[in-house]
Amino acid sequence: MLGKINQHEELRQLKLRNAAAISKPAGSFNEILQNRIEEKEGLQFSRHAAERVNQRGIEMSDSFIQDLQSAVEKARSKGAKDVVIISDKGAFIVNVPNNTVVTTMSGNEMKENIFTNIDSAVLL
Repeated sequence: MLGKINQHEELRQLKLRNAAAISKPAGSFNEILQNRIEEKEGLQFSRHAAERVNQRGIEMSDSFIQDLQSAVEKARSKGAKDVVIISDKGAFIVNVPNNTVVTTMSGNEMKENIFTNIDSAVLL
């Protein structure tokens, strides 16, 4: 009889642990999901673009990134898919649907360069 009570108690404890484990990931999942949504709302840089920014010494301040994001939103409102954003810091090629900078070049590199596969341009 004592064995059945212990088994019953162990089963009850197991159910309590499982219930606690199930309830925690739901909150964690919601937090992770919200973080992912927030990440996607901001302008992203592909690995290639991030490397080019570093290699070319392009300064990226928070206000400049906000300016880029605003330019992307303007292009999006006009139906753009791939846009070149030209500023005094350089040119940034952005895939608008993915909200991702795919490559960048400094001001000196823009001279005598041809931009292909874009449908729009924004000047900052």
